Amino acid sequence: MVKKNITINDLAIMVQKGFEETSKKDEVNKRFDMVENRLYKIEKLIITDHKKRIEKLEMEVKELRELFAM
Repeated sequence: MVKKNITINDLAIMVQKGFEETSKKDEVNKRFDMVENRLYKIEKLIITDHKKRIEKLEMEVKELRELFAM
């Protein structure tokens, strides 16, 4: 393997690239967090809606049982 002499300028460029990559990863993480929050809100809305519908159906079934019991 050939050794390459690294100058301070080369090192500065490498460090800068590392910071740029970190910045990109932070942006991606923020976007994933936003997507995750939106999915959580959608899931919560769907679950709430299903709960209301199930409760309504249970009440209707109860009323039907009472009617047929007569």
